[in-house]
Amino acid sequence: MSGHSKWSTIKRQKGTNDQKRGQVFTKLSYTITTSVREGGGVTDPNSNFRLRLAIEEARAANMPKDNIKRAIDRASGRQEGDIEEIFYEGFGPGGVSVIVEALTDKKQRTTAEVKNAFEKNGGSLGVSGSVMYQFEKKGLIVVLKNGKSLDEIFLIAADCFAEDIEEVDNEIIIYTKSEDLAKARLALQEKGLSIKEAHLFWKPNIVNTISDKEQAEKVIKFVDKLEELDDVNKVYTNFDIQDNIMEDLLNE
Repeated sequence: MSGHSKWSTIKRQKGTNDQKRGQVFTKLSYTITTSVREGGGVTDPNSNFRLRLAIEEARAANMPKDNIKRAIDRASGRQEGDIEEIFYEGFGPGGVSVIVEALTDKKQRTTAEVKNAFEKNGGSLGVSGSVMYQFEKKGLIVVLKNGKSLDEIFLIAADCFAEDIEEVDNEIIIYTKSEDLAKARLALQEKGLSIKEAHLFWKPNIVNTISDKEQAEKVIKFVDKLEELDDVNKVYTNFDIQDNIMEDLLNE
């Protein structure tokens, strides 16, 4: 996986994500609303897989049921204020490629904020198509080991539409084709694996390896600044930090 994905996973495990609770709920609410719209207005999570994933992510963040219901009602009642999903592309410090996924009701505001974050933190906002070709849309499923070895989970995943797997501490990251995410998730559950999260993911097919600690710090700060923006839902990059440097950063 890209270094950013690994970094984010380890940060989450260590509880070092310092996003404000309200900000998290706002982003999750927008994701739920957009999932209903993109799913043709279907408000039943059993018939709208993207909505089901969004609701599960919200529950995992301890988002109140009333907040989840309001987000669904907002979309089904056409009161969403034209919330739309926007992708920005650009380059971070050291030339790392970046895709920013935003959910917003005011595109002009969001564009200005994203552009400002790029320019103030050593990056540059690109045009549509400038980096997207370096990524491929995949399904990403995080499962807990729960006593199983990497090899044991690999054998299970191989029969459940997995394309690749990676180990990150006590979790296993399973990649699938984007169109196989729903059935892979169900198959893994039926095999008894404990799924922590599942979502679509832009996986880089061109990796930018960082072997300098100072450069790694700049890139991580850059991504953190983007993720702090209220309208930014997810950030995908192609950087890969060498293990020894990542270990040093995590232990600071």
